[in-house]
Amino acid sequence: MPAHATNYITDYESVPAGSVAQVLGFNGAAGDILERLVINVTTSGATSEVSVIDGSSPIKNVILPANTPVGSYSIYVGARSRLGGWKVSAGAGSSVFAVGSFR
Repeated sequence: MPAHATNYITDYESVPAGSVAQVLGFNGAAGDILERLVINVTTSGATSEVSVIDGSSPIKNVILPANTPVGSYSIYVGARSRLGGWKVSAGAGSSVFAVGSFR
């Protein structure tokens, strides 16, 4: 885990299993910071995939692939959005706790 100092107040948001492109924050905005994703995989198999999209970008970034074993995973992201609010999708076998600074 990287050593770093967070110089902003963090928010958190829960993304339930089966969510598609849930915006983090009230509306989300360019400049939002996605610090970390804590992912809980309850069902292994093709339904465990978790992905993140930067605003209106057509590029989907797979954070946790399908067929990931059951368990909890803490993934440091440390990124600022450029194209709008962060959007998180969670497969039916995964739920996500997103930490960062969201508008």
